[in-house]
Amino acid sequence: MPEQSNDYRVAVFGAGGVGKSSLVLRFVKGTFRESYIPTVEDTYRQVISCDKSICTLQITDTTGSHQFPAMQRLSISKGHAFILVYSITSRQSLEELKPIYEQICEIKGDVESIPIMLVGNKCDESPSREVQSSEAEALARTWKCAFMETSAKLNHNVKELFQELLNLEKRRTVSLQIDGKKSKQQKRKEKLKGEIHQIEPFHGVRMH
Repeated sequence: MPEQSNDYRVAVFGAGGVGKSSLVLRFVKGTFRESYIPTVEDTYRQVISCDKSICTLQITDTTGSHQFPAMQRLSISKGHAFILVYSITSRQSLEELKPIYEQICEIKGDVESIPIMLVGNKCDESPSREVQSSEAEALARTWKCAFMETSAKLNHNVKELFQELLNLEKRRTVSLQIDGKKSKQQKRKEKLKGEIHQIEPFHGVRMH
């Protein structure tokens, strides 16, 4: 299908229970669900701006289990950008991201040009923290990716996470703001203004 090429695909990875679905649902629907329901794979779509035209941000919320390695590989090979989520209350969940990151490197090759965010979710549960921000920041530097802490529950840094991820894309201009059409109209208005300014003195001369 031709419209597929206009999709910007983001895959969200992480261990079960770290809040991948909560982050995605908070971003797409603005809702938060207390109960934990394991995901096999869900895809959410949102309209965004891409190279000044409208395209679809396609967010794939992947399974946290290791039962589906083929699905994981497919999500990586099709993905344009990646969000790697762990819970700040679980060191194990951070460890589980390492093989996923290695697989992204293996499938994608040069990851420096690919937007990747390392995300410490559940920062509202600070008393139970097992992973310090400084430690995750150091890992993000090693992985040459960006880092952010979020709370899907409190809606902290959720929109910023997706905004920042899109800002990391260097091959094209992607933005959550759909301003492509607006900017064209603005340009047209400015151009008309410019033309009017140029014509006015000419009219003035003719009137004399």
